[in-house]
Parts: sequence; C-alpha cells; structure tokens
Amino acid sequence: MKDWRTRASVVLAGIAAVFVLPMTTASASSTSMASRTGLFPTELQLGVGFQPEGIAIGVLPFAYFGSLANGNILRVNLITGDSKVISQGPGTPSVGLKIDTRGRLFVSGGPAGNARVVSAFSGKVLASYQFATAPTFINDVVLTPDAAYFTDSMKAQLYKLPLGRHGALPTQAQVQTIPLGGEWVQQPGFNANGIARTPDGSALLVIQSATGFLFRVDPSTGVATRVDLGSSLLNFGDGLLLVGRTLYVVQNQLNQVAVVTLNNAGTAGTVGAAPLKDDRFKVPTTVAVFGPRLYLPNAQFGVADPASTNYTAIAIPRG
Repeated sequence: MKDWRTRASVVLAGIAAVFVLPMTTASASSTSMASRTGLFPTELQLGVGFQPEGIAIGVLPFAYFGSLANGNILRVNLITGDSKVISQGPGTPSVGLKIDTRGRLFVSGGPAGNARVVSAFSGKVLASYQFATAPTFINDVVLTPDAAYFTDSMKAQLYKLPLGRHGALPTQAQVQTIPLGGEWVQQPGFNANGIARTPDGSALLVIQSATGFLFRVDPSTGVATRVDLGSSLLNFGDGLLLVGRTLYVVQNQLNQVAVVTLNNAGTAGTVGAAPLKDDRFKVPTTVAVFGPRLYLPNAQFGVADPASTNYTAIAIPRG
C-alpha cells in the first residue's frame, strides 16, 4: 500500500498544473478533506442534495459522479478528497457514466432518453444524442475500443455510439438501436441496468434488475443468453465492474457487492459465498476501481428529503 500511494502521489504532482484547481473564490464550493481524514480518504463527501448514482474513474486519481438531481458532474480528487463541479447539468439526471483514455465522460441521461459526452478537463459538452422517448431510462454505459453501449431500463434494447478513427464521436444519424432478443424477456419495472464486457471482450454482460439474471449479449445482434451461475441470482443488481475475470455486481438494496468469477467467454461463472459489505453502505449503486480499492456512491434511495441529505461515496478493499 505504501509503495502504491507513493507512486500515485508522484503522478498527481506531475499533473497538478493541469488538474488541481487553486482554492479561489471561483472554486469555493470545493471541499478539502485532507486536513480531516489524511490522504486517500475512505469516505468521500459529495455534498448535500447531490444525489449520486454513477461513478467513473480513469487512470488518474480522480472520480467523477453524476447527479440525479440536476445532472451536474462532480470531480473528486481521490488523494485529498477535494471536490468540484466541473460541468453544470442540463436540469435532468445524469446516471451511469464512464471515462475513456481521451478524458471524455460518456453520461447516461435517465428519463430524458439521451446521453452526452463531456470533457473531463474543461467540463464542455462535446456531443449530445437522443436515443428514445418516454417511457425510457438510459441507465448505464460501457466503453469498448470501437463503441459506447448504453442500457435502457424501460425498453428491451441497447443503444450504440460507434466510434470512428482515433475515437471520433458519431453523429446523431449514426446512433444504432440494438433490440434485445434470444433469452431476454422484458419484465415489469426496471430491466437492463448495469453493463460490462466479457473477460475476452467478445460480448457484453447486462444485469436485469427485475429478475436478478445476468445475460451475455452479442453486441452485433442483441441476442441474449443467460450466464450460467448455477442456482445463484443477483437480486437488486445494479452497476457492474469487470476486473480480469472477476465481475463485481452492486446489489443496491442489499447493501452489498457480489463477487462473480467468470470463464473467459462470460458464458458461466461462480458467485462467491461472501459478498463485500460495509456498515457505511447506504444503497450503493455503481462501482469503479482505483488501485487496491473499489469506490461506490451511496444513492440513499428512499430518504424522506433528498435535497437536504448529505451524500457520500465509500472506498473499500477489492477483496
């Protein structure tokens, strides 16, 4: 741990001129945690009323969170805990998000039926896309070398943004809709939620919240096949994170993270007997990784007054 922290500190120092903003009046909303919790805090303060759902972490020690309240994008320094809104939302929710190696955030738009791509450096909206009209809930997103795929929790379909040469973003006319077929059966309530790639990168993994089933989806046809997990169900499945052949499945209402060991093709797996838990979990929704830690935002669904509730993200060992 000590060596990893030292290397991360060196990396941060090297990029400070680009990423660390001075504490001026313009950035007065930033919150310094370093003096209270030391470096690499295990609880990140996201602010009163923020209402997080998605999280994205790239190669640098910064986490990005989307707000369900207004769509704002918050950047948090994982070393110090300092935070700042880098992009004002459109007034509609920001749900799942991922960051690519070019520093672009791909953001799901929930009930607005859309998505946008935001610069993690400037906060500028680089592109916006309309996928669907109500009833819709664009929930989560996964990035592959040549595309971004989004789930819709209210419709039996995925949406694809094909990326061009050097990662060029598509036009609205190039957006593709991929109907889900095969063994996929749409249910009442929330359906397609978290999404990830199979370990070999040949297909997609999608959790169906309404059933607890995990599906392997052919991205070219939308044909879905249930992943063989024996008798195990992933009830209340939400965000997915693949690390090697380990799939972390956030089970939001259960306040835990299931740990699934998959085969290379993602056709079968074993759910670990001991899910990851933490007393500080308050309905975590999604998960990202940095170094030896997993980071999860606490959505706190069901609180009486979300606007006056203080929201956090929790860091736990990967296990």
